[in-house]
Amino acid sequence: MKRIGYSLLAVLAFAVPASATVAPNGVHITERVYNDCPSSTLITTNNWPALIQFNDTNLSCFGFANRHVWSFSTDGGASDELFKNRDEFSFGATVTLGGTGVGESGLRLSPWWSPNNDGQFNIRTPDGEIACFGGRLPFYSFTAAHGILYAKNTPIRLSIDYRPNDVSAINPATIVYTVQIGANVYSSGPLAFDHGNPAEPYGVWGILNDAHAGGHAQFRLGNGEPVNVSATWENITFEAGPTPAQPASWGKIKADYR
Repeated sequence: MKRIGYSLLAVLAFAVPASATVAPNGVHITERVYNDCPSSTLITTNNWPALIQFNDTNLSCFGFANRHVWSFSTDGGASDELFKNRDEFSFGATVTLGGTGVGESGLRLSPWWSPNNDGQFNIRTPDGEIACFGGRLPFYSFTAAHGILYAKNTPIRLSIDYRPNDVSAINPATIVYTVQIGANVYSSGPLAFDHGNPAEPYGVWGILNDAHAGGHAQFRLGNGEPVNVSATWENITFEAGPTPAQPASWGKIKADYR
């Protein structure tokens, strides 16, 4: 029988270390999430972490859009990595949106229920709006807050920094969005996550478990015009932080030492 003193039990009951966030070793590509123009010619380049590109041509179909995404992977690109509510990480890329047509692109931090669509750090043409929205992400508009717009064929550096903190009402997770255009840097500052759905089993006050991180591109169709649109991500970075200690109950700690 193992015995342990109450003073040490009190320390252990406060927090039990968890494993660190896993750093990716590749990306998983998902083409044609929306495929409203299946006859288009899509060329995908995956030279992670130096460059990822979707180049979609002959988008002459009538309809809405083609959508393609990529996600960080820890199995060499076979599948998306699923990030936990308590993981800590930051990632970024230099994004360029070009071509004769219009569309949108950027980074993605998507919730478990909508892994390929929601949770976007988004740039778009032709109006140039730069904004973060959808899924679990706190809303922030760089266009409204800083008066900046995205210009087609211009490299723009986008970064996301996620800190889980205590994922609690008192100390919720926070996120910082950063934009760099040339030498000019703009930041959202730390934005707190709200409570989320208390009935679901994926956690609250953060991104929730089984989140997906990466990039997205959505290209509008030409509706009779054979337009082309491309999205490029260069110098892709990912920094994994330590996962905070997780609280454990007194009963569980005592049970482990019987």
